[in-house]
Amino acid sequence: MPNPQPSSGPLGASAAPGDGPRIPAAVHRRRWAILTVLTFSLIIVVLDNSILNVAVKTIASPAPTGIGATQGELEWAINSYTLLFAGLLFTAGLLGDRIGRKKVLLFGIVVFGVGSALAAFSTSPGELIAYRGVMGFGAAFVMPATLAVLMHVFERDEQPKAIGIWAGSVGLGIAIGPVTGGVLLEHFWWGSIFLVNVPVVIVAFIAMAILVPESKDPAPGRTDPIGVLLSIVGLVLLVYGIIRGGELADFTEPSVLLSVLGGIAVLAGFVWHEKRSAHPAIDMNYFRMPAFSASVVAIALVFFAMMGVTFLSAFYLQSVRGYSALECGLLVLPLALAQMFFSPRARLVVARFGARAVCAGALVLIAVGLGSFAFFDESTPMWVFGVSLFVQGVGMSHITVPVTTAVMQSLPREKAGSGSAVSNTFRQVGGALGVAVLGSLLSIRYRAEMEGELANLPVGMRHAAGESIEGSLAVADRLGPAGEQLITRANAAFIDAMHLTALCAAAVALLGVVVALRWLPGRPRPSTGQPSPSTDLAGAADVAHPRVAPDLQDATTADGGRPVRDAPPPPQPAAGSTER
Repeated sequence: MPNPQPSSGPLGASAAPGDGPRIPAAVHRRRWAILTVLTFSLIIVVLDNSILNVAVKTIASPAPTGIGATQGELEWAINSYTLLFAGLLFTAGLLGDRIGRKKVLLFGIVVFGVGSALAAFSTSPGELIAYRGVMGFGAAFVMPATLAVLMHVFERDEQPKAIGIWAGSVGLGIAIGPVTGGVLLEHFWWGSIFLVNVPVVIVAFIAMAILVPESKDPAPGRTDPIGVLLSIVGLVLLVYGIIRGGELADFTEPSVLLSVLGGIAVLAGFVWHEKRSAHPAIDMNYFRMPAFSASVVAIALVFFAMMGVTFLSAFYLQSVRGYSALECGLLVLPLALAQMFFSPRARLVVARFGARAVCAGALVLIAVGLGSFAFFDESTPMWVFGVSLFVQGVGMSHITVPVTTAVMQSLPREKAGSGSAVSNTFRQVGGALGVAVLGSLLSIRYRAEMEGELANLPVGMRHAAGESIEGSLAVADRLGPAGEQLITRANAAFIDAMHLTALCAAAVALLGVVVALRWLPGRPRPSTGQPSPSTDLAGAADVAHPRVAPDLQDATTADGGRPVRDAPPPPQPAAGSTER
């Protein structure tokens, strides 16, 4: 295959070997200001969900305190966001590559802001669910675009550092979300947790319009409408089935099975179509690269485990331990602060020990942190809880940054939107599956532990009391002093269910250790022309598998950016050697 022609686009003209940085000087000078804007917009998306998690009890209260949402309605206020967000991430990434990532980013942030304003003034649970869906629709266009733009304003050697800061902003969103939500709920009405997004969105929009340069694939080829449609339908069906199964705590229910199996079948059809299409939406050869495929699987497993336990920890703190929304926000700060501090520094550890060792060690830390929940009870000191979250945060920092860097550097710069979309789609599906599966396990075990106590309640109260610990506490409140025994039993049943769920989550994290050790690249051996371990996590896979995705080989440049004419071939390892 002849070398491709040098690419040019909105970010700059073509380069030749030895020309130095490919990023235009004007963009290069303001790259850190651009990164600040990108992380700011990402924080908005993360902050919104973390705020809502501490507000569910207030929204469930009757008017005028809340809108009287039931537990099922509250779940769908969260899930409608997740459903549209996860279902459209891939499509949003493709659109960014094709029509321009700045356009997509600005569109997404506007839709998110409008949805936030409408959600703030919802008068019924149905309205809140619908407007949360609008917010999820907008957020799907924001998240992949932020990472794709980042890859276009930083040269390859600075990308790991920039991705570390990008990932650390997630920790910042997690940190300030619950605290901000708690403060707002103590001084204003429940809708203020959504209305606070509006001024932030306005500032972000102006900053993006001024600072962020436009970028897109200069040669996107023909569109693939069939592939795009299959991806949307498949992801929406799969995520809906996962959410519905978690809501019912029964994955054998016909509507759940039909949705999940239908989603898997449609996605299988998507893969079949993409492998045979002359103009695929995503080149399936990428998944033959160990660094790429192992990274997206590892991040899905991590979010499966983490999101499931994060979901139950809110009930542990508020329902069992009796902490307020603001206090809960403060108690989860160790997790967020660890991510904020260690994410920007994770690249240094990878440079020293290699992606394989760092990611495996990080997953072990996450498994230990999650497994520690199996030893918590009603009297566990909160400093122990904080240490557990801090350990998990350290682990998250040292898995998220390396695997995100590996995914993004495995692809040509022109496909940054697609790469970001794939990574974030696996992350969201893994998280949704974790909440659904581990939440279902929690509910099933809780109901089993409560059976004996439920038999002593009036018939009309049994179903509500057995549905969840919140349902049990609501029934106990109606019973007055006679409900004290029900509260005691409910707390004990929840603790037991939490122990089982935490151990299962830890087992999933340990499965990620196996994936990391088997397929992620290790630290390259020093040799002339060898890629730097601190800046090329995907390089080991590319060199070790030169026959995979030949178009990527042709697109390789000295600076890891867009293709250049007559670029020298990548160095080959010595005979019989392997990269570690």
